[in-house]
Amino acid sequence: MASASEKNMASAAEVARLAGVSRSAVSRTFTPGGSVSPATRRKVLAAADALNYHVNHLARGLSKEECRPVCILGGHLRAPYQAHLLDQLTRRLQQAGRAVMVINTDGGETSADAALRQTLNYRAAATIVLSGLPQASLVETCLHSGQQVILINRLGEFDGADHIAIDYTSTLHETYQMLADAGCRRLAMISSTARSPSMVMRETQFLAAARHAAEPCLLVRAGPTGYETGAQAARELLAGAQRPDGVFCATDLIACGFLDVARYEFGLRIPQDLCLVGFDDIEQAGWVGYQLTTFSQPLTTMADAIVSLLSSPPAARQPATRLFKAPLVWRNTVRRRAVD
Repeated sequence: MASASEKNMASAAEVARLAGVSRSAVSRTFTPGGSVSPATRRKVLAAADALNYHVNHLARGLSKEECRPVCILGGHLRAPYQAHLLDQLTRRLQQAGRAVMVINTDGGETSADAALRQTLNYRAAATIVLSGLPQASLVETCLHSGQQVILINRLGEFDGADHIAIDYTSTLHETYQMLADAGCRRLAMISSTARSPSMVMRETQFLAAARHAAEPCLLVRAGPTGYETGAQAARELLAGAQRPDGVFCATDLIACGFLDVARYEFGLRIPQDLCLVGFDDIEQAGWVGYQLTTFSQPLTTMADAIVSLLSSPPAARQPATRLFKAPLVWRNTVRRRAVD
């Protein structure tokens, strides 16, 4: 018999021959709850260790949904929020014993579509679509294949999918009220040219809160979702005679750019001269140089909800929507009481 070093991977048949047992005994040894005597189990495990044998769970699980891999579909994965979300999801899915396949959609629709079809060939049980702008056609491909599809912060899209989302209505009204309570009367919202579902929802709900209070609010979209967009927006707004005294940035990364320019190019005191709120609670928001007041997406809880949705029996499965509050993280960029 060829040695393990001469082959890429040992087979169950080779383990059976080395252990002196049947092929079915090997299968039962590696099947949770399988019936096998302690002596046989010891022989099989010793042979498997000697041959560096690993069970092919993919081949075993093609007929069992809970054993099939889960696909994660998303773009801008280097951005702080997306990276943190991906980290939480993959950790939780691996703890639940699910294999994970990640598709980065930044290479364009053709490249992403080819990768997605590859996951369908591997019989991926479900696709999780991160917030952002993965193309609608890719989501439709997953749904048409019969996959379970879970959308994060893309509420209102695709009736046949499960939705995990932030309750933006209450959260963004709280954001507005916090700035109003701090005495801010000249408000601005800094968003981006990226028209992702979550970005649109943040804009819509914050502006709705301002309209409800009959207060004007300037909306600025200075570029894509990133640090430089916040910096550019600050240069445009703060150079004017009627500069805002309260600013909501649609993401923390935008807020960090705005904050640096406000402090170091215009010499503004934060929060005495200007109150600033972000969203997402990325790692940088808590750095000493920023100490940004923001709202934290409960990513661990959201990941747990996703695992729960994946665990539901297919026969009883109906599209579900689960909304979560984004808790306020109060740091140093908003006054705690109105200034006379």
